[in-house]
Amino acid sequence: MALLEEALDGSPLVTDEDLDIVLDEIGDDRIVLLGEASHGTSEFYSWRARVSRRLIEEKGFSFIAVEGDWPDVYEVNRYAKGYEGSGPDAETVLDRFSRWPTWMWANWEVEAFIEWLRGHNDALPIGRKVGFYGFDVYSLWDSMRTILDFLSDRDPQAYQMALRAWHCFEPYGEEAQDYAWATLSLVPEGCEEEAVELLSSIRHRLPAYAEDWEAKLNAEQNAWVIVGAERYYRTMVRGGAASWNIRDLHMVQTLERLLQYHGPRAKAIVWAHNTHVGDARATDMAGQGMFNVGQLVRERHGRQGVHIVGFGSHGGAVVAARAWGDQMEVMAVPDAREGSWESLFHQRSDKDRIVRIGRFVEDPDVARPRGHRAIGVVYHPEREAFGNFVPSVLPARYDTFIYLDRTAALHPLHAEPPVDREPPETYPFGF
Repeated sequence: MALLEEALDGSPLVTDEDLDIVLDEIGDDRIVLLGEASHGTSEFYSWRARVSRRLIEEKGFSFIAVEGDWPDVYEVNRYAKGYEGSGPDAETVLDRFSRWPTWMWANWEVEAFIEWLRGHNDALPIGRKVGFYGFDVYSLWDSMRTILDFLSDRDPQAYQMALRAWHCFEPYGEEAQDYAWATLSLVPEGCEEEAVELLSSIRHRLPAYAEDWEAKLNAEQNAWVIVGAERYYRTMVRGGAASWNIRDLHMVQTLERLLQYHGPRAKAIVWAHNTHVGDARATDMAGQGMFNVGQLVRERHGRQGVHIVGFGSHGGAVVAARAWGDQMEVMAVPDAREGSWESLFHQRSDKDRIVRIGRFVEDPDVARPRGHRAIGVVYHPEREAFGNFVPSVLPARYDTFIYLDRTAALHPLHAEPPVDREPPETYPFGF
């Protein structure tokens, strides 16, 4: 028990200077994954931003890849780099986020970080400006529209291929569920051929799109999203682990393309939910045949090149909704379930702290599964006794854990209207 108590103690977290421990632990690692236990907690976003700021300023990190749609987040990237016509301020750019749940990125915490990033980038030459990209897979139709707009007056032949792909998807009215069910029963091959053909065409013709600093990257990634999203939606109604794995593999492949784009010395920061960044092999996900970003990145780059930081809290408040597409609410987060990691941290001390948890991976008293809270965009606090805690071997899941005893709700930029749209079946909690 002595080692468990030592593992729970950690070091105080009050000011930015306290993050020295995190930076020392990261060392020369090339990829840093920063998690969150919910998509609606202010402190998870603000401390993640403070870690990222120091990584950028002191260790020269090249870009941040976030759990968001490529087209929307790319507009944030354009503003952060000061591209012409990118918008007057970060709030205006973030206000364009329209896919539910908009609060994930259109919030005060992200706005403050993007304004800082813009100021940081203004002092740098174009090739050294720090990027901000979305690496999720959901934006099939938005990516298609972006490509059509881009190709319309640049490449008539590629534009016709894009139109062919658009016409294939068009009968489904931008409803992912309709397309998914059609590929299950009516047209099993779906629009895969059209999507792959469009990607191949754009990749072979990229040198023609050189008038914008990142135009080639943007065009190719939108084509990759179309291919990945088509595969994701085609598999999601079949159930099982396949669609989750397709999504996280797409995230990792996007991360790899961004690293390659930024050069051999590039360093990457990832912002995503703990369920994506924390190594799946240390949870019950592995038994369900699921892998995730954290596992794949460790397997590809080794433990010495990757550092994973998880976040968690004992209680407080969160922004979430009670059903997919519902109005967002500020909800109370109950105190953590007895026996969970969060409960153990709280019992040891109610102080916020940084825990170098990965150092205890060989200790059997520490490295055993205990519940670890995960809150998505859909949340029912009254049902926590029946869910929301993922069995996790914390020292194997993360290298560092940031424990915040009481947390507050995120600050959305605008009200979230309900949407008349069904959720993806493999995304029930919005992780």
